[in-house]
Amino acid sequence: MSTDVALRTEYPFTLPRGYVDEEGRVHREGVIRLATGRDEILPQTDPRVRQNPAYLTIILLERTVTKLGTLPGVDTFVVENLFASDLAFLQDLYRRINGEGHTEAAVSCPSCGHDFAVDVAGDAPGGS
Repeated sequence: MSTDVALRTEYPFTLPRGYVDEEGRVHREGVIRLATGRDEILPQTDPRVRQNPAYLTIILLERTVTKLGTLPGVDTFVVENLFASDLAFLQDLYRRINGEGHTEAAVSCPSCGHDFAVDVAGDAPGGS
C-alpha cells in the first residue's frame, strides 16, 4: 500500500502591512519556499552577516521569498525595507515552515475561550 504524499515546498502568505514600492504600490501577497541546507549555509560566509549576525535574517528571506505582489523579484533591498511587523511575520513563518513544518498556530477565542487553529500564512479559506 503506497502512502506517497506530495511534499509541500511553497507557502502563500499575506503580509500584515505590505511592502510599499517606489511608486507607492503596496505588495502584500507572496510565496515563501522551504529553505535548503545551501540557503542556511551560504549566508554564513557573507561579509554583511559576519559584520552583523542579525543580517542573516535578511539574506535567508531574500533567498526563500520567491514572490511578493507584482515585484519582478525579492532582493535584500526589498527585505530591508519591509515594515518591522512584516519582517517579524516572515521570520515567524520561516521558522514555522522550516522548523515545525506547518503554518498553523493554536489560539483561543478571547470571548468564549474556545481553542482552535489559525493558518498564519493567510492562505486558508476566509483568511486575509
